[in-house]
Amino acid sequence: MSREVPVAKVDELAPGQRKLAFVDGRSIVLFNIDGAIHAIDNSCPHNGASLASGQLEGCVLRCPAHGLRFDVRTGAMPGVGGLNLTCFPVRAVDGKLVVTLEASASNHG
Repeated sequence: MSREVPVAKVDELAPGQRKLAFVDGRSIVLFNIDGAIHAIDNSCPHNGASLASGQLEGCVLRCPAHGLRFDVRTGAMPGVGGLNLTCFPVRAVDGKLVVTLEASASNHG
């Protein structure tokens, strides 16, 4: 089961901007990269550090804790192997940005 949750207005994020949203106790960071919206879990898979303040270089986000780098479009680290961020599909619906969340087995809500 998945569900769609509105997290922002379409015109709220200009290219180059980011926004932190909270959904079901999760923290999600939205990025507008050249007009495309990407959403990731605000938790580094390495040690859970917040990624919201990480430095963005093009579409690669650097974790502020240990400098690990992730492509926010795919969640993958550049190169072969490595850790993966959780990415969420985002689309515009009726002027709002809607994130699709997959219900996980560990979600008891």
